[in-house]
Amino acid sequence: MVLQCDILVVGAGPAGSSAAAAAAGDGVHVLVAERKDVLGVPVRCAEYIPRQLLGQLETDRDFVVQSTRGMRTFLPTGRVKEILAPGLMINRQRFDQALAQKAACSGSNVLTGTRVIGRKEGTVFLKGTDKRVRRVKPKVIIGADGPFSLVGKWMGRRNRHLIPAIQVSATLARSMEWTHVYFDSHIYGGYGWLFPKGKEANVGLGISRGSIWSQPLKTTLARFVHRLEKDGLIRETSWRMTAGWVPAEPVRDVSRGAMLLAGDAAGQTHPLTGAGIAHAVLCGRMAGKWAARAVQANDIALLKGYDREWQDDLGEQLQRAFRKRQKLEKEWDRLEEILPSCWVGFREYYAEP
Repeated sequence: MVLQCDILVVGAGPAGSSAAAAAAGDGVHVLVAERKDVLGVPVRCAEYIPRQLLGQLETDRDFVVQSTRGMRTFLPTGRVKEILAPGLMINRQRFDQALAQKAACSGSNVLTGTRVIGRKEGTVFLKGTDKRVRRVKPKVIIGADGPFSLVGKWMGRRNRHLIPAIQVSATLARSMEWTHVYFDSHIYGGYGWLFPKGKEANVGLGISRGSIWSQPLKTTLARFVHRLEKDGLIRETSWRMTAGWVPAEPVRDVSRGAMLLAGDAAGQTHPLTGAGIAHAVLCGRMAGKWAARAVQANDIALLKGYDREWQDDLGEQLQRAFRKRQKLEKEWDRLEEILPSCWVGFREYYAEP
């Protein structure tokens, strides 16, 4: 069976659904292939978004769980740095489904339970839950298929800097209005987090690999959870873990020929904080707009405009974050001393190049 479309979007996460909605809204035929049967499951995300993102979403808002006032950063010596940064904790499953619904309402054909299994001479092969193989020959392909992107592999643009992260859910001992970030020598190149979600919280950490400082994730997480229990912040912990990989990339071109990457597939996640939802939505929209322009003008060269636009908006910010990450990892033995210049919760971070 041959499916017809102008643009094939691989992945229906925040980047893919945003790309599909933008492209379909401009009047081109969009097909979205999402391998998951249920969008947003499992959740591999701390589920935080900046409040300002909400105003840019033309969707229902039933995915919002609670508001947060700001972020508290805990240094190794116990010193605490507090900044006001209004945010929202969300239900990521509902969030992803709301964005996919927006894409569908804009005219996209969203196929769940559909895996991309290969590509040959411009034809892409899809396999659904019914085991049937379908063919599609799109004019443009947008890869929004996560950190191990198949489309990125086709392009020779796969992520090379990935940080493993692990998370559990815990019951809060009391309500919280702040997100907590913890730096500790055991959590090499990363941090631990406690993000409140009503009566519960997401508790997790990410650790860079390949250093004498690195420790097993589960061991380090157990130690971190024990610390939070001892501090009286959490009580019961569900040890049903979720894990994933967070891109920590330097900025690079993510367009090649008739293919584009967006979101985690493009390494557009903040290399230091790991925040990626807002960037995925923003860059997904850009990718969709440029793809639609290229299709309508029958000019694939227009796709280069996507690289220019997203790098103009985010490139300097992400390059700075990558440089700070390199410094943080290199000088981890001076963590307390260098952290003010290497973490977004301090003014010094923005004062230095």
